[in-house]
Amino acid sequence: MVTAAPIFYNDVRYVIELALLIFALIIEGVALVHAITQRSDAFPAIGTLPKGGWIAILAVCMALTLLLGSGVLSIFGLIGIAAGLIYLLDVRPGLRDLTDGKGFW
Repeated sequence: MVTAAPIFYNDVRYVIELALLIFALIIEGVALVHAITQRSDAFPAIGTLPKGGWIAILAVCMALTLLLGSGVLSIFGLIGIAAGLIYLLDVRPGLRDLTDGKGFW
C-alpha cells in the first residue's frame, strides 16, 4: 500500500499534463490558423497589432510550448495559452464584426 501512492500520483500527473498540453496546442493552433487566414488590413482597422505581429507571437508561443520539456506548466506555456486566448476572445470577434461575420470562421 505504501508504494502504490507514488506510482498512481505519477500516472495522474502525466495524464493531467498531457490533457493540458493538448488543450494548449489546440488553442494556440486555432488562433494561429485564424490569424494566418485573415486579411492584413483588418488588424489595424480594429486597433490591434498587425497581422505579422500576431502570427509571430502565436507561432513562437506554440513552438516554445512544443519544444520545451516542461510543456504547459512552464512560464512559456502559460504565456502561450494567454496569447491564444487573447487572440480568440478579443481580436477574433473584432475581425468578425469588421467583416460582418462573413467567412468560414
